[in-house]
Amino acid sequence: MNDPLTALLALPWLRTLGASALLLLMVLLAHRVARRYVLAFAHRIVERTRAEWDQVFIAHRVPHRASLFIPLLVAQIGLPLVPGLPPLFLGLVHRLISACLVLVAAMTADALLSAALALYARTPAAGTRPIKSYVQVAKVVIYIIAVIFIIARLADQSPWYFVSGLGAMMAIITLIFRDTLLSLVAGVQLTNNDLVRVGDWIEVPQFGADGDVIDIALHTVKVQNWDKTVTVIPTHKFLEHSFRNWRGMFEGGGRRIKRAIHINMATIRFLTDAEIERLSRFVLLRSYFAAKREELREYNARFADDPSAIVNARRLTNVGTLRAYIIAYLRSHPKIHQDLTFLVRQLAPTPEGLPIEIYVFTNDTRWSYYEAIQADIFDHVLAVVPEFGLRVYQRPSGHDVAALAGNGAGHAGELPSVFARGGVAAGED
Repeated sequence: MNDPLTALLALPWLRTLGASALLLLMVLLAHRVARRYVLAFAHRIVERTRAEWDQVFIAHRVPHRASLFIPLLVAQIGLPLVPGLPPLFLGLVHRLISACLVLVAAMTADALLSAALALYARTPAAGTRPIKSYVQVAKVVIYIIAVIFIIARLADQSPWYFVSGLGAMMAIITLIFRDTLLSLVAGVQLTNNDLVRVGDWIEVPQFGADGDVIDIALHTVKVQNWDKTVTVIPTHKFLEHSFRNWRGMFEGGGRRIKRAIHINMATIRFLTDAEIERLSRFVLLRSYFAAKREELREYNARFADDPSAIVNARRLTNVGTLRAYIIAYLRSHPKIHQDLTFLVRQLAPTPEGLPIEIYVFTNDTRWSYYEAIQADIFDHVLAVVPEFGLRVYQRPSGHDVAALAGNGAGHAGELPSVFARGGVAAGED
C-alpha cells in the first residue's frame, strides 16, 4: 500500500510544490512572529523605560518597518533550498526579494529620519535652526538611491551601470527637480542666515501673507494669517521677494507707536498769564513752567528791548506747552518703554494742519495690548487738546455743510454754530 504513496512523493514537481508551500508557510509564520511577539516585546520594553527617544521611534513605526526584514530574509535564505526550481525563475524571485529588501531599508531609513526630526524638534535649537528641509532632502536622496538599486537588482546589473548614465541625464534631472533644487538653496540660506523661524510673525505682501510661520518644509513655508487662513508660499520665493519679519520687535521688548494728530494752525498762539497760571495746576507741567519761567525771565532781561510788544520777547505758546505736556505724560506712562526711541515732534505743516507726531515704543509687544495702550494714549491726548486753546483738524462732514447752508441763509456774515464751538476748523483750506 505504501508503493503508490512513495512513488507519488518521488515526483519532482510534487516535492518542489511541497517545499514551496513549506517555505511560504515559514515566511508567513516569521511575519506573524515578528509582528505579534517581537513588536509586542519591544512595546513592553518601551513602556517600562523612562526615556523618550524610544517612544518617538515607536510612534514613527521604526520597529514596524524594520520587522519586515525578518520574513524577507527567511524567504531569501530558504529559496535556494527549494528543490527543482528552474534557474530562471529562481533568479527572478531572488532579485524580487532583494529589491524588496532595498525598499524596506529605504522605508526604515525614512522612519528613522522622521523620528530624529521629532527628537530634534524638542530641543531648544529647533526654534532657531529648523532642519526639516534638510531631512526632506535626505529622504529624497535615500529614495533616489533605493530606486537605482532596485532597478539595478531587477535588471541584474551593477548599480554603477545606471549611475554612470546619470551624467547624460543631468539636464533632464535638473529640469525635473528645478523647484526642489531652488527650494533647497533657499532653505539653506533661510536657515543659515536665521531669516525665518517657526513662530515668527512675517509679512509677505506679494502673497497676501500676514501672520505666524507654522511650518518650514523643503518646498513650502506655511503662514497662518490673523484671520486663521493659511497661506502656502514656495520656499524659493523668499529669495525673489522681500518680506518683513517682526521677530526683532519681540526680542527688543518694544513695539513702536508712530501716529500724529493734526492741530488747526489758526488756533496756535501765545499763552496769556492767566492761562499759564491755570495750566500750572497740571501736575505734569509744574516742573516745565518752573524751568521755562526762569529761562524766559533771564532771556528777556538781557535781550528784550521792549517786552510790552508781543514780538519783542520770548513767550510760551499753547502748541509748545501741549507738546511738553505730552512728553511729560508719556514719560510717566507705565506702559511706555523709556529706553528706546522717544520723540514727540512737529512735522512739516500740511493742508490738514500742524502734525504733532508721537514716536515711542510700548513695553508690551502683544498685539491686543499694544492697540489698547495706543488707543488709551490718544484718547487722553485728543481730550486734553482743548485745555490748551487748540483744536484738532477734522474735515467738514455732510452734516457740517448742511448746518453751514442752513445758518448762512438767515445770518449773513455770521459763522454757523458748528464752527463757532470749534467742532470743525473754519477757513482751513
